[in-house]
Amino acid sequence: MTIDAVDYTTKIPNNVNLAEDRRVLRALESWHPGYIDWWKDMGPEGFQESLVYLRTAISVDPKGWAKFDYVKMPDYRWGILLAPKEEGRTIPFGRHYGEPAWQDIPGEYRAMLRRLVVIQGDTEPASVEQQRHLGKTAPSLYDLRNVFQVNVEEGRHLWAMVYLLQKYFGRDGREEAAELLQRRSGDADKPRMLGAFNETTPDWLSFHMFTFFTDRDGKMQLESLAQSGFDPLSRTCRFMLTEEAHHMFVGETGVGRTIQRTCEAMKTAGIEDPNEISKIRDLGVIDLPTMQKKLNLHYTLSLDLFGSEVSTNAANTFTAGVKGRFAETKIDDDHRLENATYPVLKFINGEIKRVDEPALTAINMRLRDDYTTDCQRGLDRWNKIIEKIGVGFKFELPHVGFHRQIGEFKEAKISPKGELIDDATWNRDKGQWLPSKDDGDFIGSLMQPVTEPGKFASWIAPPRVGIDNKPGDFEYVRIAA
Repeated sequence: MTIDAVDYTTKIPNNVNLAEDRRVLRALESWHPGYIDWWKDMGPEGFQESLVYLRTAISVDPKGWAKFDYVKMPDYRWGILLAPKEEGRTIPFGRHYGEPAWQDIPGEYRAMLRRLVVIQGDTEPASVEQQRHLGKTAPSLYDLRNVFQVNVEEGRHLWAMVYLLQKYFGRDGREEAAELLQRRSGDADKPRMLGAFNETTPDWLSFHMFTFFTDRDGKMQLESLAQSGFDPLSRTCRFMLTEEAHHMFVGETGVGRTIQRTCEAMKTAGIEDPNEISKIRDLGVIDLPTMQKKLNLHYTLSLDLFGSEVSTNAANTFTAGVKGRFAETKIDDDHRLENATYPVLKFINGEIKRVDEPALTAINMRLRDDYTTDCQRGLDRWNKIIEKIGVGFKFELPHVGFHRQIGEFKEAKISPKGELIDDATWNRDKGQWLPSKDDGDFIGSLMQPVTEPGKFASWIAPPRVGIDNKPGDFEYVRIAA
């Protein structure tokens, strides 16, 4: 591998030698003011002048790639950073398996690649827009800093995709880059491209569930794109994954700290039954059954992001060598899949059946199965928190057919346990499975801001370790007067 130094002498920090690529540098510099306008308009509301203790990428060397310092978010150094180039890299799957990776885009795959880059790029600003109001109700300065770190890095991921559009897709790419700043999460006329990115993020439990479940979908998609035969896309996604790990950490530990606080409060109050919801809520914490409902919602919204279980589009991108599978190079098969099969859960004649489908068309299903396995590991860690404190409750992922809007089960009514039910049963019981307005109102009532260093809201426990190993009372955000 060759590690290129990051150039901070240009307005746009980069390790792609922009100073020598005047056409792309000019295109990005002309895009930059629109991006800053978007950030000030749709980024974190009310904190643009605050000094935030943020990490900024200064290298792509895994041994030490970031530095921490206070910065105002509009002054953050968003940059174009690609992972180190692997000399002699070959395409690891599809019809071009074993051929040298492409440094430029083959003409026949241009449209396919452009769509993948645009979809990935569209998710990045969308999540910033969804989370822009959370600062007003942050449970601590530690958590406030974390949402801002996630936001600025999603902004950098947008820059990463825009660089690819500007560098490799000509006028079409420039137009797509402009459009990425025009769409808005939840907008009736110009919504974001994927459903989960048009949902609201009304509270901090929603944010932590989103960064656990939906950012984990992002991880799976980035891992698949990191396998791409188009080497600049592969390198871009490999470095994005370095940053994405922190986002999922924020989600998993945020939910974990909420679980811990609830269980500790129950034990202190002598409440054994997690279903004594009113008594538990009176303690100023979020009851575990309501957290399960939020889990059900965010998991199923994230499952929809994988698309249809059986997909010719997914087969085409794989065969072309454009988008691979999760951990492609570690899979023990021929990496072409022309004769392989993969089991797919389907809804056939009113029954849930497992059917062997051609592995090529079941690429989405395999990726979704990998995602579910990854999610379960996080749930296992949450359940250990509950078990250690001694509360009788266990979080479970709902059945993959539950509450689906896309794919095999979109027309089916299925319980979290995987039982087929009729409309009447669904309408009667859905309030036990998905968060109700009353649940949302209660969670919202707890969302009171805590801005004193070292203090935390009643519903969430402090972290075990501070960011950058800072002490518990560290002032992560210096809020502007």
